[in-house]
Amino acid sequence: MALYEHVYLARQDVTAQQVEAMTEQMKATIVAGGGQVTKVEYWGVKSLAFRIKKNRKAHMTLLNIDAPAAAVAEMERQMNISEDVIRLITLKVDELEEGPSAMLRKRDDTEERTERFDRPERSDRAPRAPRPNRGPRPDYNASEA
Repeated sequence: MALYEHVYLARQDVTAQQVEAMTEQMKATIVAGGGQVTKVEYWGVKSLAFRIKKNRKAHMTLLNIDAPAAAVAEMERQMNISEDVIRLITLKVDELEEGPSAMLRKRDDTEERTERFDRPERSDRAPRAPRPNRGPRPDYNASEA
């Protein structure tokens, strides 16, 4: 069987429970076709770089699939019929990624970065010396009479 990564975007106005139900329906289609879904990641509601079918945001979900091509084709056909799915992509990969995907790692990195900047760091540099007085500034706006 082949290995696939499948990402789909659902409309913003659908609830997270409806997105989860769609995901379960797609998993059932894959299992009925003789495959299995090894990982499901819900990435949440994200802003889109451009409008897709009049939507500015979308629910994003990743599925790692180990299934025959016919099962994946049937899942894509059902998703294309659904009005709640605004975009999907399925990529055939050599091996499935273990652990969290790049989207979830990015979220973890952001949390670590904010923690790092929240705590005060001591500075190893010496304080700067005061700047010397440069005298009065010339008045360029004064009219020359």
